[in-house]
Formats: sequence, C-alpha cells, structure tokens
Amino acid sequence: MRPLPSIIFMSRWLQVPLYLGLIVAQVVYCVLFLKEVWHLVSHTTTLDETSIMLAVLSLIDVVMISNLLIMVIVGGYETFVSRMNLEGHPDEPEWLDHVNAGVLKVKLAMALISISSIHLLKTFINPDAVSALVMACIDRLTTHTHPEHYQELAARHPVRDVAPERTASD
Repeated sequence: MRPLPSIIFMSRWLQVPLYLGLIVAQVVYCVLFLKEVWHLVSHTTTLDETSIMLAVLSLIDVVMISNLLIMVIVGGYETFVSRMNLEGHPDEPEWLDHVNAGVLKVKLAMALISISSIHLLKTFINPDAVSALVMACIDRLTTHTHPEHYQELAARHPVRDVAPERTASD
C-alpha cells in the first residue's frame, strides 16, 4: 500500500482508546447496579410498592444501558477496527457473526428506544417527576386550543365574590 492509504487504514486503531473508555464506563455501571441492588435489598421492609417498582425500573435501565455498551464495544471493534476471531468460541454472541454498520445501527436504535421507554415509564410512575409548571403549560394549551368552550362554561357558572364590595358610603 502507498503511504497515505496505509496511514488512513491504520487510523482505525485510534478508536481502541475509545472502546477501552467504554469498558471503564461499563465497570461504573456495574458498580451502580450493585449499589441499586443493595439499596433495594437493604430497604425492602421500608419501601412502598411504587418505590420498589422505581428501583426495579432503575435496575432494568442500568442493564439495558450496559447491553448497549457491549453492543457498541464488541460490535464497533469488530466492524471498524479488527476482527476478533471468535469463530467456534462457545461464548461468541449470536449477532456478532452477521454484524455490520447497518445491523449495529438498528440494534443501537432499538436499544435506545427501549431505554427511553424505561425512562418515560419511570417519569409517569414517579409522582415527583410531574412538575406544576408542566401542568400549568398543559392547562394553558387546552384553554387556548378551545377558548369558546371555556368562555361558555364561564358564562354558565359565573364566579361570585365572596365578600361584597365596599362603597364610598360604607
């Protein structure tokens, strides 16, 4: 190979530190998972059902992100850096034998959708996550979407003053 194509081809090895950094992130997620499990087990008798459900969803979230990391690390290395030569290895992931950039992209998209779904579910279950500001915005949107409906209701049910107004003669 000529020098320039050779340098460009060898530049793929610059991704190795990135994959090693993702492995460190995987270790961090393992520590987070163990911390969440410990919290769940040690507080089992004091947690209510909603808190337990939120803790379990947090565990599922960590596992799904960890799976995403593995897909990126293994699939990305295999696709963009170098073959891992795992053919015949008993632990070779099933999806690795037909991985390419397109397959990896679809798998990552599906994992991200699943992770987002878990976060959305946690938001709906956790009552603290729904803020008064969001509720006010929704109220404002609905009153501006159909203002005639709210004007009609206001005309049928006028708000009366609690205390009569004072006049100058009082």
